[in-house]
Amino acid sequence: MSSNFYRKLHRWRLRHLSEPVMVMLLAVAVGLLSGLAAVALKTIVHYAGTFVTRMATDPSFIIHHSSLIIIFLLPLIGIFLTVMFVRYIVRGDIGHGLPSVLLAISRNRSELPAKNMYSSLIASTITVAFGGSVGLEAPIASTGSAIGSNIGRWLRLSPKSVRLLLGCGAAGAIAGIFKAPFAGVLFVLEVFMFDLTATTALPLLIAALTASTVAYFTMGTEVQFKFTVEAPFALSQLPFYAVLGVFCAMVSLYFLRVTDHVEGWFAKRKSPWVKMLVGGLTLGVMVVLFPPLYGEGYAALTNLLHGNPDSLFAGTLYSQWAGNTWAIVIVLFVLILLKAIATATTIGSGGVGGTFGPSLVLGGLSGYFIATLGNQLGLPPQDTANFALVGMAAVMTGVMHAPFMATFLIADITGGYGLLVPLLTASAVTYLCISPFERHSIYARKLAEHGDLLTHDKDSSAWNLMNMQSLIETNFVIVRSGDRLRDLVEAIKTSRRNIFPVLSDDDKFLGVIVLDDVRNIIFNADLYDSVTVDDLMHPLSEGDLVRNSDSLTDVVEKFRIGNRYNLVVIDDQQNYLGFLSRANTFSAYRRFISATSDE
Repeated sequence: MSSNFYRKLHRWRLRHLSEPVMVMLLAVAVGLLSGLAAVALKTIVHYAGTFVTRMATDPSFIIHHSSLIIIFLLPLIGIFLTVMFVRYIVRGDIGHGLPSVLLAISRNRSELPAKNMYSSLIASTITVAFGGSVGLEAPIASTGSAIGSNIGRWLRLSPKSVRLLLGCGAAGAIAGIFKAPFAGVLFVLEVFMFDLTATTALPLLIAALTASTVAYFTMGTEVQFKFTVEAPFALSQLPFYAVLGVFCAMVSLYFLRVTDHVEGWFAKRKSPWVKMLVGGLTLGVMVVLFPPLYGEGYAALTNLLHGNPDSLFAGTLYSQWAGNTWAIVIVLFVLILLKAIATATTIGSGGVGGTFGPSLVLGGLSGYFIATLGNQLGLPPQDTANFALVGMAAVMTGVMHAPFMATFLIADITGGYGLLVPLLTASAVTYLCISPFERHSIYARKLAEHGDLLTHDKDSSAWNLMNMQSLIETNFVIVRSGDRLRDLVEAIKTSRRNIFPVLSDDDKFLGVIVLDDVRNIIFNADLYDSVTVDDLMHPLSEGDLVRNSDSLTDVVEKFRIGNRYNLVVIDDQQNYLGFLSRANTFSAYRRFISATSDE
C-alpha cells in the first residue's frame, strides 16, 4: 500500500510541480524539521545535564557527600554510554560530523545514511550531558543535513537538489540553535562552500527563517548569550581589536594543532576500552580542577559576558582567590590551554560532539583574557564583554574559516551592529594571520589533504574529485613483442580502434602501433612473416604516458602541453592499464561541473 502511494505521489509531483518549485516547498519542511531537531537537542541536553549534575551534587543522593568523585567519573560514564550506543544500537560508524557531510557532498552525491538523522543527536546528548567538553552545533548541523539529504532522495530529486536540501538542513539547524537566520545561511556558504546564486540563496534563507521561527515559538525570544552592548565602540580602540585578532589567530592555530596531536594519539590506540578509560579519567581530572570545562562551557561564558568572572572559581579548590584580578587572568589563560585539550580528548576517546561550540568558548575566554590583562597592565581601559564577543567571532574565523558567518552570528546575539567594525577587523586580522598556516577549516583540512574536498574553485575541484579509473578505456586490442605482421593484421580485423598497444610477455608497456602508419603494408602478404611488430612500434615519451597514481590535473596538463588526443595509462611497474582520451576526459569534466554547479 505504502509503495503504491509513493509511486502515485511521485507521478503527481512530476506532472504538477517543477523541481525548483518543489525545492522551495521542501525548504520549508526541512527548515521546520531541522529547527525542531535543534530545539529538541538543546532542551534535552539542558535538562539531562541539569539532572545529572544535581544528582552528582545532591547530598541526599551521594553517600558521604563525595560529589567530587562523582563529577570526576561523569565524563567517563558519558563516553562509555556513547560508545555503547554507537557500537550496539547504531551498529556502525556514525561518521565524524561535518567532515562526513563535506565528504558526502564531494564524493557521494550528497547522500547521507538515514541513521544520521538521529544517531549524532542522541550520541552528542549523552556525551555533553555527562560533561564531555564538546559542542552540539556540529552534530545538529549534521542531523539537519541528513534530514534534507534523505527527503531529497526519498522524493527522487536530482543530485543538485539533494545537495541544496542538505544545505537547507544545515542552515536551519544553525539558525534554530542561535535564532540567527543569516548566520545559518552564511554557515552553509562558507563552511560547505556553496556558491551564492539565486538558485541557492532563496531556499537556504527560507529554511533558516523557518527554523528560526520554530525556535522563537517553542523557546521564546531569548537566545544563546543574549547580550546588549552597553559600551559603545570608539575608533581609537581599533588597534586593540587588531591585537585581539592576532592573539585569536594564535589561539586558533593552537586549537587546531592540539586537536591533531591529541586525536592522533587516541587514533593509535587499538583498544576502545583504553581510549575510554584514558580519555574519561583525563577529562574527569580537568573538570574537577576547572569546572567551566564541564560540557559545552556556555554557562561560564555567559557569566563572563555579564561581568561575573568570580563564577570561574565557584566550587573549585582555589575559590579563596576569587576577586583577585591576577588570579582571574591566570585562570582564563589556563582554561584557554585546557579547553582545546578537553575537546580533543572527548572526541578522541569516543565521545560525539563538535568544535563549533568550543571555538565560541575559546574565543570568549580569549577576548576576556586580553581585555582583563590590558586593563591590569594600565593600558587604555577596554570593555571586557565587548572583547569577549569579538574574540568569539575571531576564533570561530580562525578555526572554521567563516568570517562572515562568525560576524553576523555575534551581531545577531547582541541584537544589533554596534560592534560590526571591531568584529570585522578582528576577524579579518585573524583570517590573514592563520591563512599561511591553515588554508582550510577544521572540518575540511583533512579532506583537502586527500583530494576529497569540493571547493568554490569548481575547475580545481572537478579534476581533483573525478575518478580517473572510471575514465580509462580498455577496449584496445593488444599485440605482443615478437608478434609478426600476420598477427597484427588479425588484431586489426577484430579491433574498432586505430591504436594498438605493444606489450612484453609480462605485460610491460613498450609502445604503440598506429593503423595509419602501417596501412600501406598490411595488404602485402609477402611481408606477413618477415616483419614484426617491433619493427613497426613507436616507443612513447613521458609526455605520452600517465601513471594511475597521477592526478587528473597532471593528465589535463599533458593534454594541453602535448596537444595529444590519447594518453597511455600505466602503473608504477610499467604495466599497461589502458588509454585516456581527450574527448572522454573533458566530457566527464563537463558532466561533473553540471552536476555540482549551484546554478
